[in-house]
Amino acid sequence: MQERLQKILAHAGIASRRKAEELIAQGRVSVNGHIVSELGTKADIHEDVIKVDGKKIRVPSRSIYILLNKPKNVMSTSSDPEGRPTVIEYVQERVKERVYPVGRLDFASEGLILLTNDGTFTEKMTKAGVIEKVYHVKVSGQPQERDLDKLRRGIFYANERLAPCGIELLKPGDNPWYVVTLHQGRNQQIRNMFQSIGHPVEKLRRVRIGCLADPKLKAGQWRYLRDEEVAQFQHEFEKKRGSRRA
Repeated sequence: MQERLQKILAHAGIASRRKAEELIAQGRVSVNGHIVSELGTKADIHEDVIKVDGKKIRVPSRSIYILLNKPKNVMSTSSDPEGRPTVIEYVQERVKERVYPVGRLDFASEGLILLTNDGTFTEKMTKAGVIEKVYHVKVSGQPQERDLDKLRRGIFYANERLAPCGIELLKPGDNPWYVVTLHQGRNQQIRNMFQSIGHPVEKLRRVRIGCLADPKLKAGQWRYLRDEEVAQFQHEFEKKRGSRRA
């Protein structure tokens, strides 16, 4: 059965559909020896030879979902040109299939991140507003409540509107900890938010992704998601889609 190339690439775990479209537009995908750059192109994974950067792709025999507690100073990418450690290095000895991170957690931050070879799952997970994420954040100094309220309502930063978020005090002190809940995932969003009110982030740890939390998982440790956890994410996707239709 023929399907759009970007869907095939996503299902094969090469990239999300959006990234797959970029690969096609860049002329890095070929079908039966011919470079394809038109996004509407269709192919049959079982009949056609599809290559990305000259390497033949195969649909994975199983979908893999991994929860990793990323340590600080580790890249949440599949590789790094500067040779810094990546999240993939923590699973590659035991996981032979190609997996990649779902979204990003910046280099200096730590906490939960998902790895998978399911491109459709990745696309749904990274769509803005679908899955909330919760962080524990330590900041420098003591922010005024009026400034925190600005962040809660959403601010403009670098000519971009940041969505409203939840901020609650977790642990008071000279440099307090907060629980921050995001429904949007911009690059270094939390760091930029607190920097904008003059209280830089000292430590940042992601503790929950949607319904998924695992306080027993230590830094550098990982585990496979249980079937019911994957099903719960699927339920969240459908619920969100239903609310948008209403």
